Amino acid sequence: QVQLAESGGGLVQAGGSLRLSCAASGLTLSTYAMGWFRQPPGQEREFVASVSHFGGTTYNADSVKGRFTISRDNGMNTVYLQMNSLEAEDTAVYYCAASRKYLTAPRASAEYDYWGQGTQVTVSS
Repeated sequence: QVQLAESGGGLVQAGGSLRLSCAASGLTLSTYAMGWFRQPPGQEREFVASVSHFGGTTYNADSVKGRFTISRDNGMNTVYLQMNSLEAEDTAVYYCAASRKYLTAPRASAEYDYWGQGTQVTVSS
């Protein structure tokens, strides 16, 4: 059974940093592209960042470029999202997702096959 488990969310002051982790089980991480999405309060789910199977390709939403970094450790079956210079607008539930697409890092939620339950990130100003 495939499971994705996010962790690392919490409350942080604006300007601070936080690192989210996504531990995968029931799949070999190197065979999946991985992505992070978020859903701010009262808004639709949006793309944050994605990484291809071996980390060769990454994409970041314009809103987080220069502040967030996605990375993966296939040996640990874990994907990370390092978030720096956090802003109040980053407050959202953050979701980890896995995609069977290869040689790319999808940015559309419809391209993902498995999803975690999400972790809350709250940034206070």
